[in-house]
Amino acid sequence: MESQATSTASATAIYMRDRFGCCFRNWMAQQHLDLDELLQAVSADSGDAEKLRSLAGKSIQHFRDYLEARSQLAQHDAPSFFCPPWCTSFENSFLWIGGCRPTLAIRLVYSSSGSDLEAQLAGGARRCDDDRSNGSGGGGGNLGEITASQLKSINELHMKTLRMEEKLSSRMASMQEEIADDPLALIAKRSGRVGEESESVERVMKRHALSLARVLTEADELRLATLRELVEEILTPLQAVEFLVTTKKLHLSIHEWGKRRDSVLGKV
Repeated sequence: MESQATSTASATAIYMRDRFGCCFRNWMAQQHLDLDELLQAVSADSGDAEKLRSLAGKSIQHFRDYLEARSQLAQHDAPSFFCPPWCTSFENSFLWIGGCRPTLAIRLVYSSSGSDLEAQLAGGARRCDDDRSNGSGGGGGNLGEITASQLKSINELHMKTLRMEEKLSSRMASMQEEIADDPLALIAKRSGRVGEESESVERVMKRHALSLARVLTEADELRLATLRELVEEILTPLQAVEFLVTTKKLHLSIHEWGKRRDSVLGKV
């Protein structure tokens, strides 16, 4: 009976790992599709603000769907999302509570707007009000044309997001430090052999995993909220689309670079 139970548990674990990996692969495939659509909109120099806003909104919805799917999966094995085997070691080195830091999105706006502005100045680009209206239409200016008002809103969002990040980081640190006061430390000390199984260990590990799942969900909510405020409230439709192109290119590129590195190191 014990052997059968172990076999069933092992099969369930393999099935769940496959689901985790499939969820991530589907998300990566969706990002490729979204990126193609966003790039087409940018290259078409669309002045249709509603079309651009719709594309940005669709991309945000796909991100929300992914976060909801993995939040449900995390209830089964949250620790896997903190160092996911379906990601490369290079990708995992950038992880903060199972994903990118929310403030990374804001820093990308800063860097992208700065590089766009430099490119315009280097090329001698000068636009009068009429040119800007005709060139980008209702979509608004590009990331090199961030206004003072927008910059103020972005800075405020940055400070707010940093505070939330610090709270979550502090919670994670407390959870990691608690292992010394945790029943696990006492059980390990008193056990007859290293790694001895017990119901107490299983209960503690399950409780810790569920705590990780809650922190992961909160971190994902912060990632989504930060992205939504940038895309839906601060940036113009054209700026939002350009920003989403930048974020997706970065994420997808890091994944590919990581795969190439793992291949060179013989990890795959």
